[in-house]
Amino acid sequence: MAKKPLLKPYNSKNLQLKNSVVMAPMTRSRADNEGNVPTNELHGLYYEQRASAGLIITEGSQVSEEGVGYINTPGIHSQAQIDGWKKVTQRVHDEGGKIFIQLWHVGRISHPDFHDGDLPLAPSAINPNRESYTPEGSKKTVTPRAMTQEDIDRTIQDFVNAGKNAMEAGFDGVEVHSSNGYLFHQFFTKCSNIRTDKYGGNIENRARFFFETLDAMKKVMPEQKIGVRFNPSLHSVMAGITIDEETIPTFEYIIKKLNDYDLAYVHLSEPFSDVSDVPHAVTDIAKHFRPLYNGTLIINTDFTFEKGNTVLEANEADLVAFGKPYISNPDLVERFAHEIELADWDKDTFYTTGKEGYTDYPKAKITVNQ
Repeated sequence: MAKKPLLKPYNSKNLQLKNSVVMAPMTRSRADNEGNVPTNELHGLYYEQRASAGLIITEGSQVSEEGVGYINTPGIHSQAQIDGWKKVTQRVHDEGGKIFIQLWHVGRISHPDFHDGDLPLAPSAINPNRESYTPEGSKKTVTPRAMTQEDIDRTIQDFVNAGKNAMEAGFDGVEVHSSNGYLFHQFFTKCSNIRTDKYGGNIENRARFFFETLDAMKKVMPEQKIGVRFNPSLHSVMAGITIDEETIPTFEYIIKKLNDYDLAYVHLSEPFSDVSDVPHAVTDIAKHFRPLYNGTLIINTDFTFEKGNTVLEANEADLVAFGKPYISNPDLVERFAHEIELADWDKDTFYTTGKEGYTDYPKAKITVNQ
């Protein structure tokens, strides 16, 4: 089994990993405290338990109060949050693991309840028409406020500060969350961006905010420690995102342009739902985008050990990220290596508080014969 691609070390110019298994970023809503601070007893233990992954990418962590859109999610914009993350990274490093933090701004996928009554920010004043789970329960989203140039400049600085904070907290790198219908993704798509200034109207303009942010971040931290994540074929009422004739060309433009950067990786998601009948969608993301990007490519969404090995053997990706299997299998790499059946996860505890369904999944007992 050790000869399987997923279990082999991965070494590139910017990433040296003990295996090719990545723990995908997953919202878990355990920062239920004043200031949304990651805690040593919960977050520290949770990520330490999973440190046998080649790379851990944390849950999305908001770069500012304006970026919040879900309850009990940790941030990376206050000193208390930095100090909390320091304990997490130390525990992972003590176990020989590597860990990136995902930097997050949800944009319009939020609610005024998170912002003292102020409207969420977005590229354009278009309601995503979905539910937002607020501290007071589920509520309908509202029409957001279209970002001014001042808002854009401030948000770029928020990502810059978050990158610096992540380095102070001891992270091995950061992942810019440009995916799943959140702020940058909202700028990329015509369904949520109808701006007529330099941030809208054509593909290059809709990608401008993202690249301005990337350019600003690499001035304060090594760009080799920056990864980015995209979901090119996202077609989701829940995310308020639909695919049109410019969607895939937009991501093709972005990913080709990223060859001009020296990033840690590009992280892509296969479609979250069946898009075989959706006009203009791409059904096989890894195969489509691999020829366009020269650097390290991570692929995720519903991979098994067998499917992950197959995509690596076909050279359609370099690393495979696993999400839900990591919730209930902290020793996922060891289970892969010893052909141990995976434990089932409990959906009811995905977003609850406390250790139940978070740090209480046991590791498998491995015998010599296994």
